[in-house]
Amino acid sequence: MFTDIFNQSLSQSVVPTCFKRATIVPVPKKAKVTELNDYRPVALTSVIMKCFERLVKDHITSTLPDTLDPLQFAYRPNRSTDDAISTTLHTALTHLDKRNTYVRMLFIDYSSAFNTIVPSKLVIKPETLGLDPALCNWVLDFLTGRPQVVRVGNNISTPLILNTGAPQGCILSPLLYSLFTHDCVAMHASNSIINFADNTTVVGLITNNDETAYREEVRALGVWCQENNLTLNVNKTKEMIVDFRKQQREHPPIHIDGTVVERVVSFKFLGVHITDKLNWSTHTDSIVKKAQQRLFNLRRLKKFGLSPKALTNF
Repeated sequence: MFTDIFNQSLSQSVVPTCFKRATIVPVPKKAKVTELNDYRPVALTSVIMKCFERLVKDHITSTLPDTLDPLQFAYRPNRSTDDAISTTLHTALTHLDKRNTYVRMLFIDYSSAFNTIVPSKLVIKPETLGLDPALCNWVLDFLTGRPQVVRVGNNISTPLILNTGAPQGCILSPLLYSLFTHDCVAMHASNSIINFADNTTVVGLITNNDETAYREEVRALGVWCQENNLTLNVNKTKEMIVDFRKQQREHPPIHIDGTVVERVVSFKFLGVHITDKLNWSTHTDSIVKKAQQRLFNLRRLKKFGLSPKALTNF
């Protein structure tokens, strides 16, 4: 029965409204919540729709062309965060081996990236990559006319129909976002834009203190964001400068929308702490600290007589 429903849905490019219903549950992004933006709106959908999305995702992934942005590491075969991290560090270190060079890394943060996607703009992009127009229209119907309610504890809001965004928590959403941003690529050979889903990093390879190409890249990225209805969160966007030269000059800051981007000496990039010295001390200290916390908890649990098998699972 479900096979027939799925096939009819795909052939007609229509998703049943009952499949699109979602319950939004606000999940805190951090331990201490101070504002609404500290919550992540996770969409809970039906098991049937999750199965359907997984089938569509596997089909889209298998049909993506090899010409897709090589620096997009999410939802590509044999690629992971490890590849994105190693590519970033290899690019930087290779450049730093040359004379009179340094590297500027801009770690981009978007404001509600998934929630601001315009479906009509999204579906044009996979079609240019060779995806079936009928499937693109199915995606458009999937993202529009979505009945949603918000649940906080035992309280449930009145339903609201949404026609914008890709719901967070849905299986298809990260892949659709990757397709939406596949044309966000570097315009200068001395720069790289490395993507992993909604994590974007601009790597500028600077030679002889000439930052013209890097600054043009940042401005072009801002224009691209405006054209695609994405908002750069300047307060959470960070920059790190890696300069191993003995005689360093002062590095002018980067501005986005008239606001200075904060410069940091360490940044947690895709789960790994990297520093402006490009060593592993900060990341190692973080791992050791977590291990010590785990060992402390294990010792406490052992005192309560927990079995060795249960301790191993912990």
